[in-house]
Amino acid sequence: MKRELHAEWTKLRTMPGPGWLLAGVIVLTVALSAVAATVVTCGSPGCGQDSTRIGLMGVQLGQAMVALLAVLTICGEYSTGLIRTSLTAMPRRTTLLAAKAGVLTGLTLAAGTAAVLGSVVAGRLLLPASGFTPAHGYAPLSLADGPTLRAAIGSVLYLGLIALFSAGIAVAVRDSAAATGIVLGLLYLFPLVIRMFGDEDTQRFLWSLSPANAGLMIQATTDAAVLPLTPWAGLGVLAAWTAAALLLGGLLLRRRDA
Repeated sequence: MKRELHAEWTKLRTMPGPGWLLAGVIVLTVALSAVAATVVTCGSPGCGQDSTRIGLMGVQLGQAMVALLAVLTICGEYSTGLIRTSLTAMPRRTTLLAAKAGVLTGLTLAAGTAAVLGSVVAGRLLLPASGFTPAHGYAPLSLADGPTLRAAIGSVLYLGLIALFSAGIAVAVRDSAAATGIVLGLLYLFPLVIRMFGDEDTQRFLWSLSPANAGLMIQATTDAAVLPLTPWAGLGVLAAWTAAALLLGGLLLRRRDA
């Protein structure tokens, strides 16, 4: 497995796109979090906002960069035909997929950690100016706070799961445009479709099935009782989507020609 991991790292390191996408994960996540911390205000005590979730809002944009990175990692070899060379050098297809997933996940977790830490710092600096002050019942964002630490760690794990989920879809469809459309559709369009249902019970049920909506419940630190799922259960839903995507992609990789 060490040889396969080194080979995948070498391939990814020498491609022109991944570095920019990893930088994009960090920059866009922190930037949107900073904008959210500036725009969303708390004008009075008990304004009902979740300051931690606001401070981590940039993850909702950073996940797009993660999805694109995963699709590029997988589909880039299919578009150039280099997948045949890879399969010749590493005929054990499950091991090849595991190596790709391992390298992709490691890079995503590293970038995700930097992005989330940057978002927490931005929130700590900017949220007080928007009214999130001790006088209004909000302490400065701090990883020493248990719920905030859970939300931060969960957000990093969320990005790692998005990378693996996107990789599974990419292996299954083998086309960059199709894989990108499916993943981004599930992450961004599915939540919009849910809002079109007028029945609240139906919305809550579909909310609990949506990979993005359920997964991002890990960021909630207030009003947990009104959520369809607990924060860790919500992340578990995304993990189930990820496992299903990788299983489907792995099975198709073993059965199909390159």
